[in-house]
Amino acid sequence: MYKIFGAKGNIQNVEDFLKNIRKYAKRNKVLIQVFNGELVYGKKHLISAYEHAKRAIKQKTNTTNSLEMEIMLYAAGERQLKTAIPKMGVNKGKNDLAFIFINNSEETQEKKLCQIVDRFIKQFHLVRDDKVLEGDIDTLKKFGLTNKEIQTVTEDKHQGLILEKIAMVDIIK
Repeated sequence: MYKIFGAKGNIQNVEDFLKNIRKYAKRNKVLIQVFNGELVYGKKHLISAYEHAKRAIKQKTNTTNSLEMEIMLYAAGERQLKTAIPKMGVNKGKNDLAFIFINNSEETQEKKLCQIVDRFIKQFHLVRDDKVLEGDIDTLKKFGLTNKEIQTVTEDKHQGLILEKIAMVDIIK
């Protein structure tokens, strides 16, 4: 079970922010991955990255040592973390953030997962805003797609361009 949501927040220190997320995740028996929301093109983007990462770990074709980092690779459409993290990672200052919370325990039910997310938002002084998950042409360009690639499909197929990049990670690994 997983929960995907968007939020806005101000990150004073990226390392401390990520360290505190890891502590929170461990304490609540969930996995948490955070992304730069400006590069996320809809919930399907993160769902696809999660499904690909989960399959890679199951088939032992993963290139990282954690599900969270494998999701980061796929979400970024990259083969290596050294390019995925600068692309999809969070930055110091005001951020549009995208999160995936993954049930890491059989005892965590959907209602409890929602409570964990709500407490997280309060504890980390975030403002829930799922609109940050909505992509546009700027999102596609920031993701690295060219005008030519974008113009080859109609607007309703733009998300498909991102999903193709995610699927390509299996080929370029």
